[in-house]
Amino acid sequence: MFNKKPDKFSAYLVDFAKHLDETADYFVRFKVKDSKTLREFADTVKQYETAADEKVHLIIKDLNQAFITPIEREDIMQLAMNLDDVIDGMEEFTALMDIHQIFQSDEYIDQFTEYIHKCSKEILLSIELMAHGKLNEIEKHAIQIKDHESNCDDLYRKSLKHLFQTEKDPIKVIQYKEIYETLEEIADYCQDVASVMQSIIMKNA
Repeated sequence: MFNKKPDKFSAYLVDFAKHLDETADYFVRFKVKDSKTLREFADTVKQYETAADEKVHLIIKDLNQAFITPIEREDIMQLAMNLDDVIDGMEEFTALMDIHQIFQSDEYIDQFTEYIHKCSKEILLSIELMAHGKLNEIEKHAIQIKDHESNCDDLYRKSLKHLFQTEKDPIKVIQYKEIYETLEEIADYCQDVASVMQSIIMKNA
């Protein structure tokens, strides 16, 4: 099913995974200082999200025209959609930060984004391995992604507990609860990518 040289759809998915990794790098490293830099942060991640949508549209268009694909069409489509979901989640987070005018992260946001960043690295490695037919090497990366997602589940509970115990302003409680939920959802989307990769491994074993 796989050639030594990546086929067109594998190349598309690798390009998409690299785009996700680049988005995550920016997402983690950019430092917001004030309203202006927060707007820049949100606008730039929105540009990454728009580019991701264009990648999905290209994959759908070419899938509709392709006679043979290296793996099942549904798996290619699902991977593309899941990668897009991760970037959509990052765009939603930056939009919320801009809407609420929150100019700095806290320890929980920092930990969430670090786990998401780690997931993006594992996703890229997994899809590059798939593109080169090295399916037997993917599982360890999928497991690592799921471990990071599990850590985010724990972090979500801790963040809410701390929020409800320490924050007296009900508006801030609502704002930060929404932000933590969005970050936890991004980790879930990363886990969805890992699950599709594991399904591909089983189908092509």
